[in-house]
Amino acid sequence: MATFTSSLPDNLLDKLSALAKELKLPKNRLIENALEIYLEQIEKASYIKSYQQAAADDDILLVAEEGMQDYFSALNNAETK
Repeated sequence: MATFTSSLPDNLLDKLSALAKELKLPKNRLIENALEIYLEQIEKASYIKSYQQAAADDDILLVAEEGMQDYFSALNNAETK
């Protein structure tokens, strides 16, 4: 595991210390957990943004619709066999 050193504003460090004490967790574990959650949220927001952009793109929608037509045709062919 790598070591990372950072500075925090006093008020944020005070909040971190109080919560770590309340949860009976080391401060580094609390920071690690919080950072994991934050990075996951950023990744989800990125996916949402890309889907919103795709939904506004007529070419992408056309390709998706054509793909769905091919998929339904394949399902219908499989049912008749």
